[in-house]
Amino acid sequence: MKKMKVLAFVMLISLLLLSQVLAELSSYSNAETSSVSQIQTNDEIETAAFKKTHHRPKFNCGHACARRCKETSRKKVCHRACGSCCAKCQCVPPGTSGHTASCRCYATLRTHGNKLKCP
Repeated sequence: MKKMKVLAFVMLISLLLLSQVLAELSSYSNAETSSVSQIQTNDEIETAAFKKTHHRPKFNCGHACARRCKETSRKKVCHRACGSCCAKCQCVPPGTSGHTASCRCYATLRTHGNKLKCP
């Protein structure tokens, strides 16, 4: 009879300890889950802020067209055409003529008369 009381007492103590351990594990996993969701929220905020403020740097068309048109006899006409092409394509081929393979958009723009628009 005494052995059964001791056994019951040991089982009761072990049951209490087990329930306490399970409660601690449960609270630990809840805290971990909330911190993970907090991290995701912070990442989303940082991503949204990055998308809002980050943009492609503007291409310097003035400098590129000055380089492209420096040897032409009709500088104003060249700068006007090059400027409109550069604004649309955001690129200008290197050199003073040709080399249009490096900037496909620049090479394909045409006038109403179906002539090449960009110098």
